[in-house]
Parts: sequence; structure tokens; C-alpha cells
Amino acid sequence: MSTPSRLTELRLLLGIERNTTRHGEKWISGVGALLGIVAVYWLTRWTFPEHAAGAVGGALMVTSMGASAVLLFAVPQGALSQPWAVVGGHLLSAVIGVSCQKLFPGHAWTAALAVGLAVLGMYYLRCIHPPGGATALAAVIGGPEVHALGYHYVLMPILINVVAILAMAIAFNALFPWRRYPAHLHKRRQPIPATRPAARQFELTQEDFSAAMEQLNSYVDITTENLTELLELAKQHAEKNITHPDAIVHGRFYSNGKLGRLWSVRHVVGGEGAALQYRVVAGEQAGTTAIAGIDEFRLWARFEVVLQDNGRWVKAD
Repeated sequence: MSTPSRLTELRLLLGIERNTTRHGEKWISGVGALLGIVAVYWLTRWTFPEHAAGAVGGALMVTSMGASAVLLFAVPQGALSQPWAVVGGHLLSAVIGVSCQKLFPGHAWTAALAVGLAVLGMYYLRCIHPPGGATALAAVIGGPEVHALGYHYVLMPILINVVAILAMAIAFNALFPWRRYPAHLHKRRQPIPATRPAARQFELTQEDFSAAMEQLNSYVDITTENLTELLELAKQHAEKNITHPDAIVHGRFYSNGKLGRLWSVRHVVGGEGAALQYRVVAGEQAGTTAIAGIDEFRLWARFEVVLQDNGRWVKAD
């Protein structure tokens, strides 16, 4: 078997995955982020008109709000985007950043200490929000105008900025039921059809997920509820087809139906007699080609798949 092409290897190394988001959803996210920043500016300007002009005018908004806008409007269902993460992450980081600046002013390592302590604090308070690191950093490197605010920095601009962008996120995402923000408020409008446990080979439980996530020992940007719901839907989809293809047809694509690193999609590109040639087009060893017997390939293949316009592989009808 040949090695993956350099282009494929580079794509995998950089972690470039196929984007399965529809164009409409991308535009919704962009418009939402635009409105979110507009809300931040105008609410802060209205609440503190004395800061709209003058030396402290630049402190009306913090740049970390731009990062929050990405999460709130592009990944509204993510664990890092939920209200407590946004509010707690920014406010805690602001307090830590101001404290570090007051205790250790003028040191080169003060900014690094503020960000490090902010990450640690967000972990323990269960409010990890990446833009919070930028909020802590801004409190240290923001210059004399920001330093002059002291702990008032936590109220203005941070708290007002957070209230504005969070309110806009709730209002804007509510216009699109599938976005579900905050994630807990919007349940699926169509109930998930129940599958009899006896019909399954095994049944995963909420406790299994908790144990697996603890063993993973890494923060995952998805709530447990969304993860279990996603797996439930995937299992029901898998149960629709549990047999191997009756025939392997040249030019078509087949999946082994595995999960994670074991998953792959092969494209049958040719062959003679009882042997066929295929190319791995997705998953493990993508970009490689090989030859296999028809019976061997059929045992490997779980079902035929097709590539949609959005880059997602789905079962063929």
C-alpha cells in the first residue's frame, strides 16, 4: 500500500476537516456576530455616555468580545459558549487581571501570570471561556487608561459588554430553533423515537459517558446532554442498515461504519476478476491505494455511501 499524498498528510497534520455547515448557517453566524458587537457598543455607550469620548473612550469595548462573538453565534451549542461560561469566564478573568496588575505592576511576567491564573480559575469554577484569557491580558497590557479604571474595569467595560453580547445572543439565536441557545432552554421539537433496548447489542448509559470523559482527561467543547443525544441519533441511524452490500460496484464509495480513527471510506477505482483496486478517500490512511479480493472487500464494507455537497458522507439510498 502506498503512503498518503503530501497534500493529504499536510491536511491531516494541520487538522483541516471538511466543513459540514450549510451556507445559510454560516451567514446566520456572521450576521449574529455583527449584531452582537453592535449591541456591545451601543449598550456600553448608552450606559456610560461620559466614556463615549475622551481618554477612556477606547475602553468602551474589549477585544475579547470579538472572540466571544465567534463562540456565541458560530458555536451556540458548545459548552464554552453557555451563559455561565461567558459571564463567569469574563468576570473572573477581569478580577484576576486587575489584581495581578495592582500586585505586580510593571513586570514582564505579570501578563502571563494573569492569563495562567485566569485559566486555572475558570477550570475550577467550571466557566472555561477562551476569550476570558484575553480579558485578563487586556487588564494588564491595556495601558494607563485601563489601569486607571482599577476594579471598575470589571463593571465597565467587562460586565456591560458581557450583558450586551449575551442578551443579543439569546434574542438572535431564538429566531432559529435549531440553534438552541442557551442549550438547555430549547429542547428538540420532535421527540427522538424510542428504540427497544432488547433490539440492540449493547446500550450505552449516561454513566458510561461520564466515565469515558473522565478517562479522556481533556476538556471537550460539547455538553454531555448534546453528546448523548448525538450518539442516540447515530445509533438509530446505524440500526437502519446492519448488513454488508450484496455487490461491490466499480466507481462507488463504501464505508466500514467504524468510529473515530478506525473509520474510513474507500472508492472502488478498478480491478479484474476476483480482485479490485480501491483508494481510501476519507478517514484513516486517506490518500492511499491498494488491491483486495472482492469477498475480502465486501466483508470490510458495511454499506455504500455518497458525498454530499457540504462534504458529509451519508449512506446511499
